[in-house]
Amino acid sequence: MKKLIAFVLALVLMGTSCAFAAEQVSGKAVIPEINNVKQFELPESEALSFVMDMKLGWNLGNTFDATFWNGYNQNELAIEKGWCGVYTTKEMIQAVHDAGFNTIRMPVSWHDHMDKNNNFAVSEAWLNRVQEVVDWAMELDMYLILNSHHDMVKGYCFPTEAEYANSEQFMKTLWSTVAERFKDYDNHLIFESMNEPRLVGSNFEWSYNKAFPECNEAAECINKLNQVFVDTVRAAGGNNADRYLMVPGYCASPDGVMAEIFRIPEDTAENKIIISVHAYTPYSFALAAGGKNTFDNTLPGDTTEIATFMNRLYKRFIVNGIPVVIGEFGARNKNNNLQDRVNFATYYIAAAKARGITCCWWDNNGFTGSGELFGIFNRQKLQWPTFDIVLGMLKYATYDAIPPKPAQ
Repeated sequence: MKKLIAFVLALVLMGTSCAFAAEQVSGKAVIPEINNVKQFELPESEALSFVMDMKLGWNLGNTFDATFWNGYNQNELAIEKGWCGVYTTKEMIQAVHDAGFNTIRMPVSWHDHMDKNNNFAVSEAWLNRVQEVVDWAMELDMYLILNSHHDMVKGYCFPTEAEYANSEQFMKTLWSTVAERFKDYDNHLIFESMNEPRLVGSNFEWSYNKAFPECNEAAECINKLNQVFVDTVRAAGGNNADRYLMVPGYCASPDGVMAEIFRIPEDTAENKIIISVHAYTPYSFALAAGGKNTFDNTLPGDTTEIATFMNRLYKRFIVNGIPVVIGEFGARNKNNNLQDRVNFATYYIAAAKARGITCCWWDNNGFTGSGELFGIFNRQKLQWPTFDIVLGMLKYATYDAIPPKPAQ
């Protein structure tokens, strides 16, 4: 498979369009050479080696994370296609694997599939369907990150002291149920406590500010809920005793885990906690609807923001052997700016890997309309209409091991 990827990459670099299995290679962009990223010194760490082996990730977005709307509450399993328009198939997971991805992040929203009057008991039908998709990835020896996604809802899980009792019970019930179901799965299966925990609907929804008491209260609640998550999973037995677990800070931002108030949970397993971060950086290019369409990957260009936040993560966590995964990143399509998205994705992965960080592209299966068009894999057609983006990422993501220390 690696030889095939290398062959296709070589053809694209020469400007040749080429079919890639059941997918498509667009061949419309040039895969850049990234020469302005130095290799950082990485300490010897089993956890860092584990994360590096995850290589490159892809999000099964807007799928199991969808919440009830437009009548889908009449059939809880139908919500899977409520946002993305299609059910997940084994062929899709195979196509993601064959494209070169080694990790799938599977966002799942659980609160709509719980009995709030029965201690947040999880729907057996929903859990069974989640397990079916997890199994498809496990059969391919892929890594899979399973999380709690759009569950920041008052009455279920919300980071305030007023909501803490409900939130703690939600976390205990959810993760004891999930951990029990998957207790015999090996470390290819990773659990992630929460997705972007934050004060939804407030002025601080997307930014932590230590000057405001409500932000500190939320950050402390997130610390406590992360600890409940770790304790609950570890107590479930089986391979959960030393499974890798991912935890975020406030809104999963780099600032959230860099804040002094953020604490890594105490753990009975040694160095099995992964720091979870999301970073659509630079925001103006990657996410903002009215932002810029171009990305300059020369120095200083548009790379400074990326290098800056990654340097901060490296200095606080990586140098201490603590692994980091950027569970969501990407750049939305803006007026068919494919070359700029390729430039961005290639630099982003090169910069992350040089610091020992693994990344997962956010794919919401969005290709048309005026929304957030992060799609790179068309699931209905089993095609990769912008495969140049994937090739750019693969070029710098597929280390076989932690690179050697740089020459002094």
